[in-house]
Amino acid sequence: MRAALPDPAGLTARRRRGLAWALSLVTMLVAAWIAGRAAERWALADLHRTARTTLELHVLALHAEMQKQASLPLALAADPEIAAVAGQSLSQDLVARVNRRLAEVASATGAAVIYVIRPDGITVAASNAGAERSFVGRDYAFRPYFRQAVATGAGSQFALGTVSGRAGLYLARRIGGTGGVVVVKIEFDGIEAAWRAGGDGVFVADARGIVLVASDPAWHFTTLRRIDEDERRRIREALEFGAAPLTELPLHAVPGAAGLVRIGQGATPARTALALDAPIPGTEWRLHTLTPTGGALDRERAQAWIIAALVTGSACLGVATLADRRRQGHRRLAEASARREELEGRVAERTLALTDANRMLRLEIEERRRVEAERQRAEAERERLGRELAQAGRLAALGQFAASMAHEINQPLAAIRSYADNAAILMQRGRTEEAAENTVAIGRLTDRIGALTRQLKGFARRASPRREPVALDAILRNGLELVEARARTAGIPLVTEAGQAGLHVLGDGPRLEQVLVNLLQNALDAVAGRPDPRVTLRVTTSGDRVAITVHDTGPGLPEDVRGQVFDAFFTTKTDGLGLGLAIARGIVEDCGGSLTAADDPAGGAVFRLDLARAPSHGTSRDKAPAAAGHEEAAT
Repeated sequence: MRAALPDPAGLTARRRRGLAWALSLVTMLVAAWIAGRAAERWALADLHRTARTTLELHVLALHAEMQKQASLPLALAADPEIAAVAGQSLSQDLVARVNRRLAEVASATGAAVIYVIRPDGITVAASNAGAERSFVGRDYAFRPYFRQAVATGAGSQFALGTVSGRAGLYLARRIGGTGGVVVVKIEFDGIEAAWRAGGDGVFVADARGIVLVASDPAWHFTTLRRIDEDERRRIREALEFGAAPLTELPLHAVPGAAGLVRIGQGATPARTALALDAPIPGTEWRLHTLTPTGGALDRERAQAWIIAALVTGSACLGVATLADRRRQGHRRLAEASARREELEGRVAERTLALTDANRMLRLEIEERRRVEAERQRAEAERERLGRELAQAGRLAALGQFAASMAHEINQPLAAIRSYADNAAILMQRGRTEEAAENTVAIGRLTDRIGALTRQLKGFARRASPRREPVALDAILRNGLELVEARARTAGIPLVTEAGQAGLHVLGDGPRLEQVLVNLLQNALDAVAGRPDPRVTLRVTTSGDRVAITVHDTGPGLPEDVRGQVFDAFFTTKTDGLGLGLAIARGIVEDCGGSLTAADDPAGGAVFRLDLARAPSHGTSRDKAPAAAGHEEAAT
């Protein structure tokens, strides 16, 4: 029997069909891989936008909660009863009343606990005074928030409670006058519960990378990076987080995928999440979100694989059908066409979805443009209002300055009237020399009124500052002459310690007289109605500097007032505009000097006018009137 010979044509056809199927399979796999990667990028971009919006909402919510509580310590520090409790002498009725009030405030505002600490660090009143683990009597002098509040007026710290064992944010504020501190503790249990309900991983870390607040309790007091041993020792000594080991948070970056991390914890399988973070305004904290990516990416990837496999499989099947079954070409082509139409319908659906997304994006862009236009209009309106306020301020300053000039003119006018009456009486009695002295004084006061009116004109047309030698005796004599009548009428002793005679200083004589009169008037206002009123004017020299100090026995200058006393429009008087000292400092600085204010520990306020000493040769004690004449010519 003859053996069957192999069919070369059939063997070649089978090889070609096998190769075609292999190429088709490879094409489908490559297309599925490419489509899957593209779908991952699209899904990740969409997830990133959603996660960014969620992150911003979390930041706004947490910042609003912290802002709501931040103003509470400031309000409580101003309460007089709380200030009294923080003092050294305590009344049990007062302490009980403050404890009840703190408990009511804590209940109304949602604060965990509110307590008052004496300057020595001992708690004297608390909202949990009636609880078993009360804070009353505890020593918190070691707490950084207490030391910060005592030193700077305000302090804050996130730490684990040494009594309650619960973590929270401590907000402290110094109580004015007593030096005590009022503290409000905020706990974030409600916010953490809301984060857990949302399903995403959310946590807040401080500048050191230590997790403070988290949706997962196991993340508390873990770290985003390794903490060195020196920092760990400082944290343990400050009792910030108790015995927490400060282990690193199990987050591992996914290689080649920016923003993706793997979260692993113990026996729980690791899961992939999108990590985003943003700063919390007003703090050094950052809020982090971990949005799970597994479900969304798997769905998009599976859909892309199916679509890519269907498209490439259909194409490969059509090509193979045309090559292998030409005789059934029409039927096969019809079936392939039907499948292509189905696939095109799916692609059209996807295209429609993308079109809708583009339309929504355009609408969002238009909305943002509209919001930007509204913001620009609002900015323009604010600038217009600012200009109007500045104009109103200038008009108010002009009115105040004119009123001040009128007040200063009234004093020399009263003195002129007194001198004129005395001169008439002296002339009737034949005492002409003494009457002549009164007429000389009247002339000097008339020059003073002229200088004051020239200063009023100079308010609108400011002359360049002058620095020339002027006699200090003339400045003191003319300034005292304008206020002595008021001091005598009010029964206020006006003590003058002129020091060395013949001193000359560099400056503008009439304007320096205006400054001296302003300081003396303020001193008389400060001691009015006091049990032992007294105003002292003292002149001292040190090298090439001359100091004129005005000391009163009034109530003095508290620290908060002393820092603003030279600011324009700041005043402690009910009928003042707060421009006198601001103008006075400007005049002194134009003369090359300085004007400062201090509080005397023995009582009262001290204003110090420091000027450069001028050489005494070539000048005389009559230099001031000559300077006034030059001023008249300049204006």
